[in-house]
Amino acid sequence: MPNRRALVAGLAFGLAMAAAPLGAFAQEKLPVVASFSILGDFARQIGGDRISVTTLVGPDGDAHVYSPTPADAKAMAAAKLVLVNGLHFEGWLPRLVKSSGTKATMATATKGITALEADDDHDDKGKGGHTHAHGHDDPHAWQSVANAKIYVANIRDALSATDPAGKASYEANAAAYLAELDKLEGEVKAAVARIPAQRRKAITTHDAFGYFVKAYGIDFVAPQGVSTEAEASARDVARIIRQVKAQKIPAVFLENVTNPRLVEQIARESGAKVGGRLYSDALSAETGPAGTYIRMMKHNISEIEKALTAGPA
Repeated sequence: MPNRRALVAGLAFGLAMAAAPLGAFAQEKLPVVASFSILGDFARQIGGDRISVTTLVGPDGDAHVYSPTPADAKAMAAAKLVLVNGLHFEGWLPRLVKSSGTKATMATATKGITALEADDDHDDKGKGGHTHAHGHDDPHAWQSVANAKIYVANIRDALSATDPAGKASYEANAAAYLAELDKLEGEVKAAVARIPAQRRKAITTHDAFGYFVKAYGIDFVAPQGVSTEAEASARDVARIIRQVKAQKIPAVFLENVTNPRLVEQIARESGAKVGGRLYSDALSAETGPAGTYIRMMKHNISEIEKALTAGPA
């Protein structure tokens, strides 16, 4: 029979366990930093309750011109995993990594994606006339749902490597999310098919939709290059206005990360109508129309279809 001392010790341990606050023995969450809001959403979809995500460039933020804060450096220093887009999207990131002293694993979400060459013959000059080197790759790869699936696979693998105990959870979450992305891609393609072929063209503020163009066949023209740091010249704007008139482009769209005045000028001088607001480089606030990647893509294609099908075919 167990001795009296063992019985008392066992009873004391059981009482202590019962008295402990709910969650006191829960798994500590893996600290993850995502460079911008779309990556943050992917990470949450896959990581679930096992991770805690800090997003550096938040909703409606412009990662092209972002300036890191001391809070960002603190989050980087505490992270075990940092998720970045790559393809020259986060030009400010190397300085942040260095200043934070982070020891986190760095994972590039676009690994394995065939990058499009940036179709940018505009003057690549930022404010003050300084030339900005963004490389020749278009970083906006998430605008293709097929590419989003590669993002998901890369994030799943990065989380599993950093937290092997959670591998089964990450794989299950990713599989469920990939099924949702399959459904989303079908919805996007069906919406494009409803737009008359001759009306599948529009203007956006900056050149963020190259992967969307290649995947779905809607031709977007932008007076700015792939980065919002580049300011459209008067020559670029005049060229776009002539193109809108010559090709009878039905609509111009605002973006959530750019100044609306450029699009409004093009619409006013060309006669094209202003369509809805598209979400290109960032999600909306959680309560907005594009609070997740899937909601963003559904919102964008809904606005595109609505604007391009209105009026005579």
